[in-house]
Amino acid sequence: MGRRPTAQIAVARHNGLANLRPLARGSRCFFLPAATPRKPPPFMQEPRHAEIIEGLRRTPACISPKYFYDERGSRLFEAITRLPEYYPTRTEHAILQASGADIARAIGQGCTLIEPGAGSCAKAAVLCGLIAPRCFVGVDISANYLTGAVQRLGACFPGMDARALGGDITRGIDLPGDLPAAPRLVFYPGSSIGNFDPPGALALLRQMRALAGDDGGLLIGIDLPKEVAVLEAAYDDAQGVTAQFNLNVLAHVNRLIGSDFEANDWQHRAFFNAAESRIEMHLEACTPVVVRWPGGERAFAAGERIHTENSYKYPLAPFCEMLAHAGFARTRAWTDARQWFALVHAQA
Repeated sequence: MGRRPTAQIAVARHNGLANLRPLARGSRCFFLPAATPRKPPPFMQEPRHAEIIEGLRRTPACISPKYFYDERGSRLFEAITRLPEYYPTRTEHAILQASGADIARAIGQGCTLIEPGAGSCAKAAVLCGLIAPRCFVGVDISANYLTGAVQRLGACFPGMDARALGGDITRGIDLPGDLPAAPRLVFYPGSSIGNFDPPGALALLRQMRALAGDDGGLLIGIDLPKEVAVLEAAYDDAQGVTAQFNLNVLAHVNRLIGSDFEANDWQHRAFFNAAESRIEMHLEACTPVVVRWPGGERAFAAGERIHTENSYKYPLAPFCEMLAHAGFARTRAWTDARQWFALVHAQA
């Protein structure tokens, strides 16, 4: 038998979202415009546009953190992970390095590895070196950014079937029907589960349990509680990269719904909410401002905020209880020496 191609890259549209262009240079996936001009404009058609507008009309206003991740936002986040204040990425990487052999024994070899919110695939590359998956499926809302990352990952592991799937884990993922018949491991590193409040986190964990199947599992990163000064510095760095990341969501929203946010009208705010055990990120209006979009507008007073992110800090034991409520049978955790971060393997 001949060798498999170095990588099979498949970029798919998720939930019928209409992008009227190829997902990536050279892609054969094109989305055609509507046949009639009488259909409502895009901001009326797409669920994500309605979601954004609904959030802007709330009091207080909010924008989901998933909209941070256009191509520029994805690159800014990669820059954040290299900042001295931002401990989660390097701490999680250190756990993978120090406990890699033990983690690999717990997971086994030859699975289908699925990473929602894959981004740069940097952590997947480390894990692939440990568990040698037959197939990797990276899923991300920023499909163009993901495609290049999956291509690079596939080049590093020539025997692995590597695929990129444009999609949003919160809306469910339709996996390709031709994946290898192998146990599935859902990989959700970086403490992204902290972006969801406890009921939302439980709902997402249940989705991941369904995605893993009865013979699969989950490897997930969680950021543990720690000193407030350490937490706040990680989300409000001295160089202002996190501020750029937060403000960039406005440019992304402008493109999605046709709004007229001006970044100079807003400033980044980040603080720890002790009562909720979470970091909060907001955009605060510097002056009174009216934001308009086709079919609507919202006035903001000076000092009024748009809530853009939560990052909950879950203690390990209660989080493992949540995994049990989500349908996982067994859990095992690895932490760093300071107990700042944990990687948890949950078996279906």
